[in-house]
Amino acid sequence: MGWLLLAGAIVAEVTATVSLKLSDGFSRLAPSVVVVIGYILAFALLSQALARGLPLGVAYGVWAAVGVALVALVSAVFLGESLTWVQIGGIVLVIGGVLALEAGGRH
Repeated sequence: MGWLLLAGAIVAEVTATVSLKLSDGFSRLAPSVVVVIGYILAFALLSQALARGLPLGVAYGVWAAVGVALVALVSAVFLGESLTWVQIGGIVLVIGGVLALEAGGRH
């Protein structure tokens, strides 16, 4: 259940972050509301994932890495922002680091 809550936190955080761009400096109401609700929901779900036993270092690492990767991909696909091979390599390295963190936590 903790992993499912973490996945929900990631989706909420990515939605809020993309909406932050769409809010145009909080000058557009609907995306601004999504930003606030999304971040509140993200932190609430993350706290519940931690309460159900996910280790903080692993949960935060996965949340951050997957969030960064998804925001980069969504911004490239839907917002027309650039995504270079160097950036893709960086995303792969971040995800690899999180996997190493998770694997190291099992011992």
